[in-house]
Amino acid sequence: MFNDFYGLTGRPFQLTPDPTFYFESLTHRKALSYLSYGLAQGEGFVVITGEVGAGKSTLVAHLMATIDPARLTAAQIVTSKLDGEELVHVVAQAFGLIVDGHDKASALGAIEAFLHDEARAGRRCLLVVDESQNLELEALEELRMLSNFQLGAHPLIQALLLGQPEFRDTIQEHPQLEQLRQRVIAAHHLDAMELAEVQPYIEHRLKCVGWNSNPKFDQRVFTELFEASGGVPRRINQICNRLMMLGAVDQRSRIDGAMLSQVLEELELDGTMPLSRPAAKPEELVAAVIAAPAPPPVDAVALAQLQSMLAERDAQIAELQQAVIELANEQEAAPASAGDPAHGSALAAVEAKLSQFEAKMLEQERTIRHTLTMLIEWIEADDASRAAA
Repeated sequence: MFNDFYGLTGRPFQLTPDPTFYFESLTHRKALSYLSYGLAQGEGFVVITGEVGAGKSTLVAHLMATIDPARLTAAQIVTSKLDGEELVHVVAQAFGLIVDGHDKASALGAIEAFLHDEARAGRRCLLVVDESQNLELEALEELRMLSNFQLGAHPLIQALLLGQPEFRDTIQEHPQLEQLRQRVIAAHHLDAMELAEVQPYIEHRLKCVGWNSNPKFDQRVFTELFEASGGVPRRINQICNRLMMLGAVDQRSRIDGAMLSQVLEELELDGTMPLSRPAAKPEELVAAVIAAPAPPPVDAVALAQLQSMLAERDAQIAELQQAVIELANEQEAAPASAGDPAHGSALAAVEAKLSQFEAKMLEQERTIRHTLTMLIEWIEADDASRAAA
């Protein structure tokens, strides 16, 4: 490993969650605030979602490291496709309970008795459910039923649900989860890190294992690494692991852009990690098609039509901007109160026009992209046939 070569005391970019390496990016700081607020309430559900590798588990590991076990008993489960009955037994096991019998009623009875005992001892209980997007609706309903356990007016258990983005959609939109939605007291979606956070993140993890500026990183590496990883922490870790390994093999004391390019190429070739690629704008696709070898006249006509569509879209944007400017000028010339019917009518007209433009532009965008894709495929096929000839 590269640890010895660079004089490190551990693995700085390990992929498993470790609270030692917790880095408080802006989005993690917000998530921790929501978590702290939710735990202070002592009831209901706290929901944290994020892309794969966004740092949900590391965030929870950091949270658990700060919990006083004398005041809070926590259990964590990682779910697969569990139904309601299976979930109840898994929760019992997570709290270390031995259930007499294998029926759901016995498991629920054991859980309730345990929660009462903990409450009498002055401890609250927290259940952390990771990979919640895997749970069936029946299992989510069982979690809601567990939240009904009370001692007097005091709830006995609180749940922290971690999941991928689709779980947020399920919670927000599924008609059968209305009662659960009403018990969500805090929710946050973990975004990717910002560009300015990538260098502090990498250096933070290195310093946790005794890094002393060996190796050094060229400044451009952080920008290119952000673009390739999309700012997702686990992807950054994967790339940095490869970079450090390459640096140790080549005995390099500086990580540069050429090394990063080599690593990214290897990752793409072996399929280890999907890399982020910025989507090309329609204008860029048009330019690429125009720059290609000249197609037959029929396709030249199609290109002209596409350019006309883009020009029409730009004209619509300019028209909308002018409408907004005119409305702003009218308000400055004759300020109106929020209750003025004329003011409300003008605002509604602009909003309606905005909606119409937006719908039309989206439809044009889809048409443009579809047509361009077909043109590019045609050109590539034509190139291939010429090469074969």
